[in-house]
Amino acid sequence: MAESKFLRGTVILSAATFLSKFLGMIYIFPFVAMVGQQGLALYQYGYQPYTILLSLATLGVPMAVSKFVSKYNALGDYRTGHRLFRSGIILMTITGFFAFLLLFFMAPVIAGWIISNPDELNGNAMSDVVFTIRMVSVALLLIPSMSVIRGYFQGFQSMGPTAVSQVVEQVVRIVFILAMAFAVLYLWDGELGTAVGFATFGAFVGGAGALTVLLYYWKKRKSFIREHVENSTEDAGITLTQMYKELILYALPLSFVGLAVPLFQMIDLFTFNNALMATGEYTQGQAETAYGTFAGSAHKLILIPVAIATAMSVTLIPTITNSFTNRDHALLERQITQTYQIILFLSIPAAAGLAVLSYPTFAVLFGLEDVEIGGHVLRYYAPAAVLFSLFSVTAAVLQGINRQRYAVLSLIIGLVVKGISAYGFLYMFGPIGGSFSTIAGFSAATAFNVWAIGRFAGFHYGILLKRTLSIIVFTLCMAAAVIIVKEGAFTMFPLTSWMNAFFVELFSVAAGVGVYFILTVKSGLAGIVLGERFSVLKKDKTREEE
Repeated sequence: MAESKFLRGTVILSAATFLSKFLGMIYIFPFVAMVGQQGLALYQYGYQPYTILLSLATLGVPMAVSKFVSKYNALGDYRTGHRLFRSGIILMTITGFFAFLLLFFMAPVIAGWIISNPDELNGNAMSDVVFTIRMVSVALLLIPSMSVIRGYFQGFQSMGPTAVSQVVEQVVRIVFILAMAFAVLYLWDGELGTAVGFATFGAFVGGAGALTVLLYYWKKRKSFIREHVENSTEDAGITLTQMYKELILYALPLSFVGLAVPLFQMIDLFTFNNALMATGEYTQGQAETAYGTFAGSAHKLILIPVAIATAMSVTLIPTITNSFTNRDHALLERQITQTYQIILFLSIPAAAGLAVLSYPTFAVLFGLEDVEIGGHVLRYYAPAAVLFSLFSVTAAVLQGINRQRYAVLSLIIGLVVKGISAYGFLYMFGPIGGSFSTIAGFSAATAFNVWAIGRFAGFHYGILLKRTLSIIVFTLCMAAAVIIVKEGAFTMFPLTSWMNAFFVELFSVAAGVGVYFILTVKSGLAGIVLGERFSVLKKDKTREEE
């Protein structure tokens, strides 16, 4: 009974997390329609440092608290987990307050790092950058303490409060962002900087909505929790110092690896505009438009296949941990192979499709105004979708086989490569230089993870390489079909209106999905990779279980 409750809760939490991330990706389309790519760049100026400071202030607390509380609850020691809960809320409130002060008062300095030589005639005013950073900083007063409450509920195997609060937080935040942007720009005839600044305040408003949900659940379950605490059969009697030492050991690897994409984006934040403007070929406004397309629009698009691929494969991670613990090497090898296959089967054709259809895709989702720079950036950034997917899953596999420090080390390697190459690539190649440095950094990090899995899990890549080659061949066939259909569609529907872009996209995507589906099903590859999930794809004659 307890196991089924845990599995049901895990499914609910996974679904809520996916829905929350999906909503966080799609709201950008109407938002950009109102504020444009330059406004999106301003929005990123506030959110990027906020994301980093929020992660540092919380340090992976929800999962770490969940693991800690679950461990001591299982021993009958509910009192220790409750002590962590009470002290954790105080500690996270304090760290959140100091993070808020740091971001609020450092805003002018950070703005100077983002744009070292401002040209405010055609770019965002520095005062608007400072205002945006300060508006989003207020959320740091609220969000960190919430992470402790979520983790505590999860420690009782109650995933509902976290799931519901995550979705409510995202919905409230998005509604506030879009409503404020619309009101300031179209009802009150306000400035772009004001609209974006108030939009970033949505992080605090969304947090308030989530906290309301959590307090509701706490009121409902307080008596149940108090009864367990008072009836504890054990008391470890550990000090707060010992408690937090154990918590940090749980949290650090999880939080650092989870910071991979934000840390890469932070490097872009401080190099992108400055490198482009240093070439003398870009004004501040042009550089910011390019940054908005790269760090905002294109980045959100490539996260869609990443989210789908990762969601399908990450369900295998707990079973990988069990196989490793039980020393069942044959099962472990099959599970890791399956994880890799799902990621590659979904992300490679998705990335290729985004690259080939970059211009009509950008036009359909973000309009024609900045389609030239947007389509250009998306074409070269799309391959990063494969690397983002592979890195997140290989890092999770390393954690599953108790090699967390290698996942951390791989991220450090990737960040060093990114940091060394970022400014130079941008200076030499223009806006697509950001894509090149990101791909280089994640390639190095992922390669290290792949090596570590082979080394410490004894994993052999022979079968996987064979199937990856098949996926690449089928993807090339798909891409060729898409290019033919796209070019033919352009003769009838030139990229001069949204409707034309939509028709080109529709016909091309249909051709690509159709070709890839037919090739992978007829060859049996789809049955091998997805057979357990979609038995209809499995062919009787397909018995490739090498």
